[in-house]
Amino acid sequence: MLPRFAQKVLVSGGYLIISTPYHGYLKNLAIAIANKFDSHFTALWDGGHIKFWSKQSLSKLLFEEGFDVKKFVGAGRFPYLWKSMILLGQKRIY
Repeated sequence: MLPRFAQKVLVSGGYLIISTPYHGYLKNLAIAIANKFDSHFTALWDGGHIKFWSKQSLSKLLFEEGFDVKKFVGAGRFPYLWKSMILLGQKRIY
């Protein structure tokens, strides 16, 4: 897992930048209302994603692995329906 590997190789105070598809509550609700849930989340197409992250779930993972989230940016489309998100994490100084 990337945060665990980054925790091992970064110096204290080092930065980690993660970009991943965004899946927050409002985006998932819009997908469900549009009846696109099965086609969007299917595991049957090549290149499909295995994990679906929201800002909260990815922030929690980073925190548990010893990082503090310093910045979050949504990218593409409209706010809260973003295609992607970028999180900047900093390894905690011990």
